[in-house]
Amino acid sequence: MDTPLETDAYICVDVETSGPIPGDFSLLSIGACTIYEPWKTFYIELKPENQNSTDEAASIHKLSLEHLTEKGVSPKEALVRFEDWIMNEAAPNHQPLFVAFNAGFDWMFVNYYFYHFLGRNPFGHAAIDIKAFYMGMAGVAWSQTSWRFISPKYMPEYHLTHHALQDALDQADIFKQMLEELSNNKKFQGENQK
Repeated sequence: MDTPLETDAYICVDVETSGPIPGDFSLLSIGACTIYEPWKTFYIELKPENQNSTDEAASIHKLSLEHLTEKGVSPKEALVRFEDWIMNEAAPNHQPLFVAFNAGFDWMFVNYYFYHFLGRNPFGHAAIDIKAFYMGMAGVAWSQTSWRFISPKYMPEYHLTHHALQDALDQADIFKQMLEELSNNKKFQGENQK
């Protein structure tokens, strides 16, 4: 399936962090992929900016701050590599679009880190939240946009891994199915109007 708009380059992003807000807590890993197959992927683990961590975050991501302090990539270098990958995957004259499930959280960290370390964000201000997209497409309440409602329809066997790349791949698959469903519905509506 072609992308709905030939100038769009959907990049699905997932992050793991040491806590709820950037600045006080660190971005620990970034996973990203293109929406359409063959999927192109990006994954990197970052050195934490500090040792601040919440028990809740640690129980979710299961990444060792000690290991990342020793083996992680510096945040600036990680963001340079991520930006290079994004721009390589977005063809000339194609706007990279950040796509995420509950995008407000992932976007907050990615945008902060891009501006803090590079002074720019290759996504600009272009972000799509999969939950909000589903809400509008399906005509459901916000309370019906959680994984427990969406995953049975698009990925019945899905369970969050909280590995940034795997979650990005799974979310990309769900978003692609939503785009296809929306496209098929528009075609059906157009045929019925003839």
